[in-house]
Amino acid sequence: TLMTKLIPELSIVSTSQCFPFYTYNEDGSNRKENITDWALSEYRNHYKDNSISKWDVFHYIYGLLHSPQYREKYAANLKRELPRIPFAPDFRVFADAGRKLSELHVNYENQPEFPLQLVEIKNERLDWRVEKMRLSKDKTAIIYNNFLTLSGIPKETYQYRLGNRSALEWIIDQYQVKTDKRSGIVNDPNRADDPQYIVKLIGKVVTVSLETVKIVKELPGIGEA
Repeated sequence: TLMTKLIPELSIVSTSQCFPFYTYNEDGSNRKENITDWALSEYRNHYKDNSISKWDVFHYIYGLLHSPQYREKYAANLKRELPRIPFAPDFRVFADAGRKLSELHVNYENQPEFPLQLVEIKNERLDWRVEKMRLSKDKTAIIYNNFLTLSGIPKETYQYRLGNRSALEWIIDQYQVKTDKRSGIVNDPNRADDPQYIVKLIGKVVTVSLETVKIVKELPGIGEA
């Protein structure tokens, strides 16, 4: 489950579905809220709280979808149908958690870098360029290139997963130089205007992962619904 402020490519992480807050006509006109007035009324009536907004509902659902109890209880359903959204006992806790998670995930590039240890290899020239990164066997370090290793990765980092792998492992896989066999086009993630961009991004993704795990661990139960 991942929130984005961009129109997603639905197979970039795995086979996915998108549930936007707004929908539009094909030409981009006629913006509509995707949460209906009826749905909002249902939430307000159930929780006896007329201050609940559609954004609150949106964030509530995002928080709920991160609940380990929810994922376990509805595991079979999630494999074959749209997510069922129960009324959890504490709406505000899930809505607040979902809001915090959305801020982390949508604005991941604005998060502080986790203080990884940058280990420079002796007798190698200064080099921030990535060709293909790899993890150490114990997953506490990333061999960035021949010059640099990023160490001190907390094991909890890998608990935040996108599909069948962690967010950090997804970054390691995606941020490498690749040549399309058919077209010969080279996909190079390195930035000439910011040579340390990928190093900084890794630190930010570790922060996002750890904060996500922390928020998820503090989620309450979803009740019997």
